[in-house]
Amino acid sequence: MFKNSSILITGGTGSFGHAFVAMTLAKYNPDRLVIYSRDEMKQWEMSKLFEGDSRVRFFIGDVRDKDRLYRALNGIDYVVHAAATKIVPTAEYNPFECVKTNVFGAMNLIDACIDQGVKRVVALSTDKASSPANLYGATKLTSDRLFVSGNSYSGKHNTSFSVVRYGNVMGSRGSVIPFFLSVAKSGILPITDKRMTRFMISLEEGVELVWKAFNDMVGGEIYVEKIPSMKVTDVALAVDENTKQEEVGIRPGEKLHEQMIGVEDALYTYEYPEHFKILPSINDWAKDEARIGNGIRVSEDFMYTSDNNKEWMEISELQQWIEKNKNKIGNI
Repeated sequence: MFKNSSILITGGTGSFGHAFVAMTLAKYNPDRLVIYSRDEMKQWEMSKLFEGDSRVRFFIGDVRDKDRLYRALNGIDYVVHAAATKIVPTAEYNPFECVKTNVFGAMNLIDACIDQGVKRVVALSTDKASSPANLYGATKLTSDRLFVSGNSYSGKHNTSFSVVRYGNVMGSRGSVIPFFLSVAKSGILPITDKRMTRFMISLEEGVELVWKAFNDMVGGEIYVEKIPSMKVTDVALAVDENTKQEEVGIRPGEKLHEQMIGVEDALYTYEYPEHFKILPSINDWAKDEARIGNGIRVSEDFMYTSDNNKEWMEISELQQWIEKNKNKIGNI
């Protein structure tokens, strides 16, 4: 799909962007891959990793700036939307800024992609958008709905929008594994609640889910990968089994268990061998055979949460992953 095409990724200097750019260049050999972000230092550091590769371009810009988006999207075929204000406490204490990026930024991107003739757009979402308990989740749910409805809003234009949703990305900046590694030497690993569970997905699996969405989408689907869960106490044991765990209490806006599909979405959710699809409820698109494909409707009371998951990651499995990726954890 991406061969001889032009791709743009917003927020492309983050953990996902680093993985997406490297993997997409290697597998698909696009003509041009544009990293659109607002942090010039991160762009400069990332540019050194791809020095001499004429396919990679860097474009300073903010999704809040619609005019800049129009310029950046000129001649672009495919867009990955990864830009977001995503740290839960930051969003709680800076709510207007979170809304400007996650909601207004999504609106700007949808308008710009339609007007500039982009073919397909995949937006990254989060488990926190399902039955949100914090401002970040609420803004991402709004963003998800905007991208789903963008397929109707686009009218006779040929731009299609879809969403991918996943949970805790192992080893990414600001996530639990690099945090535990950074504080283990203090002799205490702080656990918010010993009952807490989290989904586990690697950056590589996240990239592959985005590729899957681009190849499969008609428009309006929310893709949810089937991934394993872990208890947070087991994550701590995988990091350092000899360090004391201390319960410190749940932070503002934090959930005990992650949820990727709530019962309110069950009526429109279909199951596939490796993923689920939440189909759009508007325009009878949830009954569209092209969108359903070979999917099987889930039960009306279905929920996909990190505590009711059928698949669980073993401590030894995570230890092996940490050992294999120790030089990358928390660095991108």
